[in-house]
Amino acid sequence: VASSVMSSRMARRTTLFLILADLAMNVSVMIYTLQTGDSYAYKMGHFPAPWGNEIRVGVLETVSLTVFLLVILFAFLGGMRKSEKEIEPTKYNIYCILTDLVMLSLIALVYTNDMFTAFVFIEINTLAAAGLVMMRQGGRALVAGVRYMMMNLLGSSLFLIGCVILYTITGHLLMVNIRESVAALAATGQYHVPLTVVVSLISVGLAMKCALFPFDKWLPAAYSNSTPTGSAMLSSIVSKGYIFLLIKVYVRVIGFDVIRSLGICDVLFIFGAIGMVAGSINATRAKTTRMMVAYSSVAQIGYIFAALGLGSELGVMCALWHTLAHSATKSMLFISAHTLDHASGDTHLRKDLRGAFYRSPLAAAAFTLGAVNLVGVPLLSVFITKVTMAQAAIQIGGRHTVIALCALAISTLLNAKYFLGTTMQMYIPDHEHPERNAKVKINFYAALGLIGFIALNLTLSFFAQGIFGALLDGLARFA
Repeated sequence: VASSVMSSRMARRTTLFLILADLAMNVSVMIYTLQTGDSYAYKMGHFPAPWGNEIRVGVLETVSLTVFLLVILFAFLGGMRKSEKEIEPTKYNIYCILTDLVMLSLIALVYTNDMFTAFVFIEINTLAAAGLVMMRQGGRALVAGVRYMMMNLLGSSLFLIGCVILYTITGHLLMVNIRESVAALAATGQYHVPLTVVVSLISVGLAMKCALFPFDKWLPAAYSNSTPTGSAMLSSIVSKGYIFLLIKVYVRVIGFDVIRSLGICDVLFIFGAIGMVAGSINATRAKTTRMMVAYSSVAQIGYIFAALGLGSELGVMCALWHTLAHSATKSMLFISAHTLDHASGDTHLRKDLRGAFYRSPLAAAAFTLGAVNLVGVPLLSVFITKVTMAQAAIQIGGRHTVIALCALAISTLLNAKYFLGTTMQMYIPDHEHPERNAKVKINFYAALGLIGFIALNLTLSFFAQGIFGALLDGLARFA
């Protein structure tokens, strides 16, 4: 709130300070949880259930949130100067406040142990994200923001209805208490239909907010018309907070045994597999770089939901891992794409990226790393996603194996077509316009953000075994 009366420079510095402070505190808690292996709950106001509210901190939450906060930091730095030019000076304070609210709501969604608190911060996240979409003030940005708001509010409404029904049949809002009541109901067979409705409403509501196929129509315009930081945060932070909450609902609130018995997993798996292919097909047709990267997000969200739909521990681990890997990679792609577009005359067209490496080597290197990562080149983080999903599908057997392997193969081939095709263009000199091969200087903050993203992605790739092991241990203690 104080940022609203500050100068633009002070508001920017305040936001950077808050991001760094949150990151430092979360890293300290992460080190503690990794050393002890324990998770702990804190009762807000020291009131017990059913009146109290709780936050719960463990290995899974702290490791995931550390990656998310690093992404926010690098996205804010990477798009800082470009955003200052695209946003009216009198509204830059609002932009900083919206960034703070996105970060705040993400922290709450990761740490909360209360369903109604989760809904409150879903709404805060939605309003802040819609504001980020509309900050550029152009006609397309405003239309994209309105579409984003309409679809996401519908998803929030479904989630709220699900929470109300869940409270009606269990009498609790704290997640642990709900889990005990749901287990008792499942054992006796009571409220089978209402429980199915609850899981369906929550799943569909959060799937709409994550842009799972076929609820993805709002996503390309919202992502491609936002500021660089807005695009990076929308694609990798806002949607990933909802995914983390959905995993929390499945594992901690309802229990995966109950989820599998309700048949929800099969629905998620089918639509996730379709999304993997449909998003990739649309990305091959995109004419602009940002639209291509935006449609790619639909495919990557499909990966996460298809892995969840496998209904196994390995499938959940695959979804969690890809949530982190995609968060780091997609933000880097959006920041580098904005930088490359600027260096190529701001036409935004993919064909105009020819020779972009010579104009902006750092941005081209970051885009190349992100592109080959999402294609699934061995030793990189997304390759681990694809291998893990294949292993999880083979363990399940039957039609899941066939569908998953086919979707993986088709999506990977399409990824290679549009990502590698675009990447190769950047390294071919533009002989028709030799003057466009001159190097374009990028600002210090953009370079710092891109270097940070490259380091984060390489860390997730080369230290995957340790991070994956920490996530696996955290998942075992998550319920």
